[in-house]
Amino acid sequence: MSDPNAPLQNVPADDATASARHLKNIGLENFAPYLMNRIMGRYNAGLREELALLGLTTPQMRALAVLSVFDGILIGELAVYAVVEKSTLSRALDALRRDKMVRRETDAEDSRATRIFLTDQGRKVFARMWPHMSAFYDQMFAGISDKDRHIFVATLQAMLLNIRQHDF
Repeated sequence: MSDPNAPLQNVPADDATASARHLKNIGLENFAPYLMNRIMGRYNAGLREELALLGLTTPQMRALAVLSVFDGILIGELAVYAVVEKSTLSRALDALRRDKMVRRETDAEDSRATRIFLTDQGRKVFARMWPHMSAFYDQMFAGISDKDRHIFVATLQAMLLNIRQHDF
């Protein structure tokens, strides 16, 4: 049997067929990565209208959200927390900077590194966005007990620890 972490193009056809049968046996409705993607897809789609009204993209909203919690972090850390590729984040930050929602500062300890900070304008825009984000969060957990929500979030945190590539 081949390495389960190997790229798909290196998987022999019979192994690929076995993998497909395995996924078919699990079913998409029981495959956690598929469900997580569907949930996040709906979450992002639900926010899209409000984002458009504010002139924001999803990467910009994610950057503002992370900065509302970790203001002044390094760009690389922001990319990880916002789950955005660095090149996409760079464009998002350029637009946010142009619109005076963030500012960049050279790191005091490493002149090659840049820290990103929310401005007052960025805080105001995020404050307008947060009620919509919170409402969709509440909608996702409608009918789910606090106990089950805590167990679910703890499970997600454990899963992230299992696969994360950074210390944060």
